[in-house]
Amino acid sequence: MDFESIKNKLQQYKAEGKKMFTTSSFQSHSLVLLHIISRIDNTIPVYSINTGFLFPETIQFKDRIAEEFGLNIIDAKSSIPKAQQKDAKGNFLFTSDPDYCCFLNKVQPLDGVLADHDVWINGVRADQSAVRKAMEIEQAAPHDVIRFHPMLDWSKQEIYKYIKEHNLPRHPLEAKGYDSIGCEPCTRKMILGDDRSARWFGMKKTECGLNTDLVVKKDKK
Repeated sequence: MDFESIKNKLQQYKAEGKKMFTTSSFQSHSLVLLHIISRIDNTIPVYSINTGFLFPETIQFKDRIAEEFGLNIIDAKSSIPKAQQKDAKGNFLFTSDPDYCCFLNKVQPLDGVLADHDVWINGVRADQSAVRKAMEIEQAAPHDVIRFHPMLDWSKQEIYKYIKEHNLPRHPLEAKGYDSIGCEPCTRKMILGDDRSARWFGMKKTECGLNTDLVVKKDKK
């Protein structure tokens, strides 16, 4: 979808009285959606899922973007203390059960946000993973929320063309070889190219649950 199509869709949701929000990981490629939203309606809240394990650079970058783009950024955090996020051996869950760690620190906090809104503007792209390739522009989420994916048909090349045209800042870790940036314990520098292989390295995991658990699956006929 181009800028005007996204603008028209957001204005339609607003005219229908729908309460919207978006989320962001504040990676360089994520800024395109945030910049577009800031140009259309910067009152739409942006939820940052603060897992407690983010890189300090990500937190600093988030604060910079909030100021530069004029956005209302809100932290979403788990209600489960970190002391209770350990396995039977006393190790943090990200070492032994990363899916459950993601559930506690990402899925569960955002589920509460969904319950208070009507539209989740989500920046997934079809070229990022097989899971995302199967998604649609509008898709159902829990609590009767609409997942709106305006960037679904954008390529990586189009993303970086927009970044260049609008002179958007880059996440500081990108220059250090990080291509896909999440929580610090589960992120490594890019190793095998742009296939998210640096996330959850060696764990046979490519999604954090936001794009699997928080999607209403269609009934198979």
